[in-house]
Amino acid sequence: MAEEASSAPAPAGGKMTMVAGVDESDHSFYVLPFVEADLKRVALRVVDKARELCAAAQVADAEFEALEGDARNVLCDAVERHHAEMLVVGSHGYGAIKRAVLGSVSDYCAHHAHCTVMIVKKPKPKH
Repeated sequence: MAEEASSAPAPAGGKMTMVAGVDESDHSFYVLPFVEADLKRVALRVVDKARELCAAAQVADAEFEALEGDARNVLCDAVERHHAEMLVVGSHGYGAIKRAVLGSVSDYCAHHAHCTVMIVKKPKPKH
C-alpha cells in the first residue's frame, strides 16, 4: 500500500500536502512508510529540478545530495563539510511575530553558518 501512495500523481498545481498523525503508540508507526515514501519522492523531484537548472546554465561540476534532519543543522553542517564559501537559502517571507513563533531557518543559518549567507525572497508581484 505504501507503493500506491508514493506513486500517486501530484495534483495539477504540482504540490501535494500530506498530514500524518503519529504519536508514541505502536500503531502510529505504521504510517511512517507512507511519509518516508512521499519525502523521498519530493526530494528526488527537487534534485532533478536542480540538475535541470545546472544543465541549462552549463554548470558541469555541481554535486547534489538530499539529506534528512532539521534544516538548520543540515545546512550548517553541509557548509562545514563542503567548505562552502556561500550558502543560499530561501525565505518564506514571514513577519517578525510568525518568525519568532515558528523559528526561521534562514535567520538561524545567517547567524550560525561559517560563510556568507544569501537569503533569497520571492519577488513581489508587479501591479
